[in-house]
Amino acid sequence: MVFLDLLAVNILALHFVHLHENYPIGHLYLSVSWMITALFIKFYEVYRFTKATKILSLWLSQIFFFMVAFYAFQGFFKVEFPSYGQVKYLFLLAFSTLLFKLASFYLLRQFRAFLGGNKREVIIIGNTKSSNQLAQFFNNKDELGYRLKGIFSNKKSDGISGSIEDSFAFLNKSHVDEIYCAIDELTDKEINQYVRLADQKFYTLKFIPKQTTLISQQLATQYYGYLPVLSIRQGALGQDHNKWVKRIFDIMFSSLVAIFILSWLIPILFIIIKIDSRGPLFHRHIRYGINYQKFTCYKFRSMTHKKHDDSVQVKRNDTRVTRVGRFLRRTSIDELPQFINVLLGQMSVVGPRPHMVSFTEEYAKLTDKYNFLLRHTVKPGITGLAQIKGYRGEVSSKEDIVNRVKYDNFYIENWSIFLDIRIIAQTTIKILIGQEKAY
Repeated sequence: MVFLDLLAVNILALHFVHLHENYPIGHLYLSVSWMITALFIKFYEVYRFTKATKILSLWLSQIFFFMVAFYAFQGFFKVEFPSYGQVKYLFLLAFSTLLFKLASFYLLRQFRAFLGGNKREVIIIGNTKSSNQLAQFFNNKDELGYRLKGIFSNKKSDGISGSIEDSFAFLNKSHVDEIYCAIDELTDKEINQYVRLADQKFYTLKFIPKQTTLISQQLATQYYGYLPVLSIRQGALGQDHNKWVKRIFDIMFSSLVAIFILSWLIPILFIIIKIDSRGPLFHRHIRYGINYQKFTCYKFRSMTHKKHDDSVQVKRNDTRVTRVGRFLRRTSIDELPQFINVLLGQMSVVGPRPHMVSFTEEYAKLTDKYNFLLRHTVKPGITGLAQIKGYRGEVSSKEDIVNRVKYDNFYIENWSIFLDIRIIAQTTIKILIGQEKAY
């Protein structure tokens, strides 16, 4: 991939840029600029489990920063290129590199799925809910090229190849590429045995945490003397240029909603809601935003206008919800005024959903505090990854909040503008087909 991309950078420059007397140093500059940019944004760090949206995000960043370096070349060497040549060069370079990237990505997937090549031999140690989900992932994703050679556990059930002791004999006589250990089923002695074996035979060793344990790449460990201290490390949404991109997108999208939807919907709902029950058009409630700052969140009123206990969640067939309110909540129309919060800079179109103030401390006790804190390092959203995965509305069990935080943290750590667009599209589809917890 590096070779093909550098080939495109230089051959296209030869035809469209016309470097003239700066010919040798010009090609060297473009090649070095491409590689430095690629190293900076990790353009070539694409794995078999990488999503296509991540590849598109990397490609956009690569082309943008290379374009900046390309125009800087003119100022540095005081040369001028034909304007039509610049446009053609950058367009064709962007197109060809994207074509190479996507073609290699999808061709490798087809090669693994249909021809059985490029396989990675793996085994799983442990019989837990998380390890079983990983086994299903390996078995159902042929295009990723994982071949599950066995599951070893002292907990007997269908599909188990042998005990943990049997796994050591298996590893000594068979070749594998990766070992996945469910860490909560193993003793310290067994973990050390796998570490030594992986070191001797050059296996890749990975650990599967408990499903209720949220491992976040945003948690950095620093040592104060011998005392380890955890701190939240800035990720994709902690970088200034990403904040600007997200904010510009939020303003543009929310402005369109305000002009083309809210402008006519507000007067219509004002009449309908007033006829249905007494009270104001908007329901105002206090929520925690970024860095635990409180703000007033707006919704179309869907319940009777009485002083409600904020510590009581809205449940299915809740008597407080009005007739019009049931429709508004089922279709999520009641959330539309939150685009006003987005324009005010208090919320984002996509992000972790804000909880009621009274629930925040309660939910924090049900999951790891550091991971719960992470979701408050960004602006809350009208919709989010947790919502499209089914974890919206009423929290009826610990699993609900654990999974909600898990998806929120994944979103924060892996944000891209394409991920936002995808979540918005999936939210729209789910609204049209209906959602189980939309009540």
